[in-house]
Amino acid sequence: MSENSEAPGTSSAVPSGGTTPGPQPEPLRFFGTTWVDHDGGYGLRRAGVTIGSLVAAVAACFVLRFAYQGLEIAEVGGFVGMLVVLMFAICSAIAFRKTWEGFTRRPADPSQDDRLRGLKSIGFIGSLLAYFFRSFQEAPGEKLRRTEYETALDRYTKRRSSRTGNPAARKGGKGPKGKRAGRR
Repeated sequence: MSENSEAPGTSSAVPSGGTTPGPQPEPLRFFGTTWVDHDGGYGLRRAGVTIGSLVAAVAACFVLRFAYQGLEIAEVGGFVGMLVVLMFAICSAIAFRKTWEGFTRRPADPSQDDRLRGLKSIGFIGSLLAYFFRSFQEAPGEKLRRTEYETALDRYTKRRSSRTGNPAARKGGKGPKGKRAGRR
């Protein structure tokens, strides 16, 4: 057997699972792993996300307008109508900010992000607009994932390069010249 405890006839380049050794890129929603090399229709996907998020945001605004008109028809009063508009505006602003932050860094406290899920659901227009604006620059979340992936690749290559070579030939190793006196 070899130093890596591989069975004879197997290659060390690709493990039995069929994937390359080392860290694997994390897939992005709507993009998979095409963001790594910008292949596999990456440009078309970005255009699709840009247009799709804008269309969805516009459609959502129409739905909210119909809901507001329903409140007017029900004659609930100006105060309730103002509260509904204010609630959607504030929730959309918070959802936009939190979604935008999610593209650039991981949340410090994931449980707090889970608690904001309902608020982000109410302000879904803000999340859609964050996707729209971010997709002009990159795939939403690409910069964060690329930084993490490149860091993991650097760590992996450093770790792999420090283990190459014959350990018996290293300086101070237990070769014929490095035997300790008095021990066998």
